[in-house]
Amino acid sequence: MRRGRLVVISLLGVAVAMGGGLWYAQTQAWYVETIPAIEMTRFDGEVEVLAVEELAGSDAETSPLRYLACFATALSQATLTETFIPYPDPVPLTAPGWFDCFDAAELGASLEAGEALAFLGRQNAPYGFDVVVAVDGTGQGFAWRQMNPCGEASFSGDPLPPGCAERSE
Repeated sequence: MRRGRLVVISLLGVAVAMGGGLWYAQTQAWYVETIPAIEMTRFDGEVEVLAVEELAGSDAETSPLRYLACFATALSQATLTETFIPYPDPVPLTAPGWFDCFDAAELGASLEAGEALAFLGRQNAPYGFDVVVAVDGTGQGFAWRQMNPCGEASFSGDPLPPGCAERSE
């Protein structure tokens, strides 16, 4: 009886330690706080560094989808719309809990309501992923990476859509 209790307690201890390790690896371990430059693609195809303030960012080498940034800009939505390429179908990614300036649900609702506008930051950075930059009416901005159609086809093994470059290894 005593031996069985010891085995159960040991198994529970291992399960808790493994669960804690998994949680840490997924939400904390690979992220690096970084202050990225916010780049946006103009209608002429040139990439421009956006003038921003209050920049907070996070990235990880383990996945392109872990890039997130929050910032403020003095540029109006009208100026952004006249200068930069709009991004079709922006879908903000859920941020880790500690990156509290980025609320994907709130941002998604703002984009859907037209209160925030999304633009192409940089295409294929890295291959198959676009940087998306969204700015609301108050000048609060957000950036994240989103898989593009070329990436979706390439990573699933499907034929590439027209206009996609071959993926280099």
